[in-house]
Amino acid sequence: MCLLYEIIIRGLPPHPNPLSEGEGTGIKRRRTQMSERKLVGTNEMFKKALAGGYAIGAYNVNNMEILQGIAEAAEETQSPIILQVSAGARKYANQTYLIKLVEAALATTTVPIALHLDHGADFEICKACIDGGFSSVMIDGSRFPFDENVKLTKQVVEYAHERGVSVEAELGKLAGVEDDVNVSEKDAKYTNVKEAVEFVKQTGCDSLAIAIGTSHGAYKFKGEAKLDFERLKEIKDALKEAGFGDYPIVLHGSSSVPAEFVAKCNQYGGQLPNAQGVPEEMLNYASKHGVAKINIDTDLRLAMTSTIREFFVEHPEKFDPREYMGPGRTAVKEMVKHKMVDVLGTAGHAKD
Repeated sequence: MCLLYEIIIRGLPPHPNPLSEGEGTGIKRRRTQMSERKLVGTNEMFKKALAGGYAIGAYNVNNMEILQGIAEAAEETQSPIILQVSAGARKYANQTYLIKLVEAALATTTVPIALHLDHGADFEICKACIDGGFSSVMIDGSRFPFDENVKLTKQVVEYAHERGVSVEAELGKLAGVEDDVNVSEKDAKYTNVKEAVEFVKQTGCDSLAIAIGTSHGAYKFKGEAKLDFERLKEIKDALKEAGFGDYPIVLHGSSSVPAEFVAKCNQYGGQLPNAQGVPEEMLNYASKHGVAKINIDTDLRLAMTSTIREFFVEHPEKFDPREYMGPGRTAVKEMVKHKMVDVLGTAGHAKD
């Protein structure tokens, strides 16, 4: 098993400087705590979330500051979290760097953390992440016909389950653009209730991302925001009747695109006309009605980018990255804390 999944520290050399007995004991205690911290799978997270009437936030990470903001928010609110990595993040930051950042989050927090592959395009990518120590992967075969999606998903499920890794799959197509995912509005397709049941039966996937009206990116609705909660209920009920119990449902494309971040971006040189996300009251409702995982990416980007844009305009003489990335990290943390406390309901559930 890989280093990340075990997080076990062995054979550390003695500190080169003499330590007092108290100092040595403190360092030994911290090393022991690190050795006991492991990534968790999402299955147990989802079971607790569904029983408690809340949804786990799945936050996309692309660099150190974003991850730090998420981890600090989770620690301060005592929220379990899913840190997820997209294909774009793997290309930008390199999977090894991202894994080491997650190791650091494990070492500096006390909350449950899952490391998840977001929108795995094929078996090879999922295998690489499973072998690299991810505790959960998503195989996204939604672009394929039903039978081909089933075949691909089942292949990933079999490989993952043999190694104790959870698998999320997707049925239906969300519109919008996010990294390598690009689906036009005309090609978007809501999830069929009967197909959802048959898909879970045939693949054995642990959770299912469905399409009920959310979409990727910052332009989710042209008019009034609408989600098909009746379809969500029908899918949940059908899965329960088929013997799958309170089955975990996932919502992708669920950033709320806060108006204050959009306004700040535009005020300080951005061009985000008519950006609109999923209203937070809808996400709160979903978290209490059978959705176990809610994905958030665009809001993280907006929080950081709007803050950095403001900094550059107000401090044109500054050029130290720490001076503008620091405020960006704080903006991410405060936004995520708000999601955890007021929207998703994860605050205080780290010890469930």
